[in-house]
Amino acid sequence: MQAMGLFSDALVRIMTNTQYTTPLPNDLVAVWISVFERQKAFGEHAFNQLADEQFFTILAPGLNSCAIIANHIAGNLISRFTDFLTIDGEKPDRDRDSEFNAPDSHTPEARARIMERWENGWGVLFETLGSLTVEDVGKIVMIRSVPHPVHAAMARAMDHYSFHIGQINIIARQQVGTENWQWFTLPPGGSRAFNAKLMGDEK
Repeated sequence: MQAMGLFSDALVRIMTNTQYTTPLPNDLVAVWISVFERQKAFGEHAFNQLADEQFFTILAPGLNSCAIIANHIAGNLISRFTDFLTIDGEKPDRDRDSEFNAPDSHTPEARARIMERWENGWGVLFETLGSLTVEDVGKIVMIRSVPHPVHAAMARAMDHYSFHIGQINIIARQQVGTENWQWFTLPPGGSRAFNAKLMGDEK
C-alpha cells in the first residue's frame, strides 16, 4: 500500500508537468525555453532531496559532487549566454578549471552560495532566450573562436546540460536510495498507468 501511495504521488507530480501532457510550442525559441526549464527543474528536484553533506559528497575518487556540477553548470551558463550574440561564449574572466574544485566548506551557507550562482546562471540564459528573435536563430556566435549558428550553439548547450543533470540525479539517487527517491520522471513500473491516464484508456 505504501508503494502504491508513492506511485500515486509521483503520477500526480508528472501529470502536472505540462511538458508531459501537452505539445511543445511550435516555435523554436519557445521550445528551447521549455526544454531548459525542464532541465533546471530536474536538477533542482534532485538537489531538494539531499541533505547539505550529501550535496557536497564525492562518491569516489575522480568523480564530482552535486555541488561541483552545479557550480560548473552555473559558470558555463554565465559565460556562454552573457552578451550571447556579440561576445565569444568563453569569456576571458571565466576560470573553468576552478569550477571543478571541491568546496572547502560543506555548510548550509556554502550550499546557498552555489545555489545563488546556479540561479544567476539560469537567469542569464532565460534572459537571453527571451530577447532572441526569429532572425537571430541563424546568426553566428563564437565559442572559443569557433563559429556556431545560434541553433547549433543551443543544441550544444542542451546536450551539455542534460549530461550533467543526468549525473546530478544519479549521484543524488545513490545517496538517497531508490526506495526513498521521489521520481521526477515516471517511476519504475509506472508507464502503463501513465499512458492510460494520458491517452484516455483507463479502465
